[in-house]
Amino acid sequence: MGTSNTFNIHFWLNLSKRNEDLAPIYARITVNGKRAEISLQKQTSVTFWDTKLKQTNLRSAEGKALNSYLDQVYTKLLTCHNDLLDEFNVVTARSIKARFLGQDQNNKTLLELVTYHNEKMEGILKPGTLKNYYTTKKYIQHFLIKKKNSPDLFLKQINYSFIIDFEHYLRKGTPLQTSNPLSNNGIMKHLERLRKLMNFALDLGWLEKNPFARYRLKFSKFEKQYLTKDELQKIETADLKISKLQIVRDIFIFACYTGLSFIDIKNLHQNNIVKGIDDSDWIFTQREKNGQVVKVPLLPIPLHLLSKYQKYSELHDGLLFPVYSNQKVNSYLKDIATLLKIPKHLTFHSARHTFATSVTLANGVPIETVSKMLGHSKISTTQIYARVLEEKISSDIEILRTRL
Repeated sequence: MGTSNTFNIHFWLNLSKRNEDLAPIYARITVNGKRAEISLQKQTSVTFWDTKLKQTNLRSAEGKALNSYLDQVYTKLLTCHNDLLDEFNVVTARSIKARFLGQDQNNKTLLELVTYHNEKMEGILKPGTLKNYYTTKKYIQHFLIKKKNSPDLFLKQINYSFIIDFEHYLRKGTPLQTSNPLSNNGIMKHLERLRKLMNFALDLGWLEKNPFARYRLKFSKFEKQYLTKDELQKIETADLKISKLQIVRDIFIFACYTGLSFIDIKNLHQNNIVKGIDDSDWIFTQREKNGQVVKVPLLPIPLHLLSKYQKYSELHDGLLFPVYSNQKVNSYLKDIATLLKIPKHLTFHSARHTFATSVTLANGVPIETVSKMLGHSKISTTQIYARVLEEKISSDIEILRTRL
């Protein structure tokens, strides 16, 4: 328990910095004989300074305003002292000064929190995830300047209305990339990261209550694109004349039959191909995103593709496929869809949805098995990917009808 035997506040003029008749005013805090001094960023006439009352004798409006300010400072320093006692903190002259200046943990700012989080999470969060936090930080900085007229705010100033104002700014303000305005879900992602930052501040003891307690994120639900059985076969058998389209088609098809993400296929190595429990070839790897172990038996089509790129693997230290950047791959997939008249906005991630839907679930593979092969830690995540197709419903009901 923090207690003090002596506590004193003293205002004085620093005559060593005197400029003619003017000298700056300082506050001296003394606790148990230990001192801390604070410049009050004010100056007054030495001639009219009352050393006994510790205030000016000037009768002007300026003099009265100065004395009123000194009274406020005195009251605030007393409050800082009492608050530290109430919080069972160790009370020293330095801790009172820090509380008065807003430099202790109870007066951390929003941007201090974001900076501290990003520094501490380096090497813990994936680079792509951390990059998103830096983008959120930029939006927060723009918002503070343009809407709050301040370069920063204390954490204790952030409340429900701050969140609503920030959401409105994200919806109506200028996006960082003018050619790529934020969607509703993009806005919710920034707010989701801000919510995680507030939880981080609570864990650190920098914040007493969560301003997000009554706020609900409003993500829009939309159907994610996947290929039907016929569309998948159409891409598999297409006679593509352009080499780069052939390569992108091959790695996309490989993903459709293995469920691997873009980065996991890019990192896939010959060492990841092992003999499984059934003595056939499996992929054993670890997801880049969450570290989950993934074990996927290889079907004939991905086995054929591995054979097709065997020479490439031998020349590139065991890496299995030549993989372009994610941006280029998605651009080439768009070209393939246009060329084959497939009316869908395909991205590489569509392959995981295709694996979950058309390749596995539609063919009777249980969702628990699909979840394991996708590397999900929760089956609820798999349910986002999974769709029960009308054809599967019809097939299942026909089996039920026969049994009944």
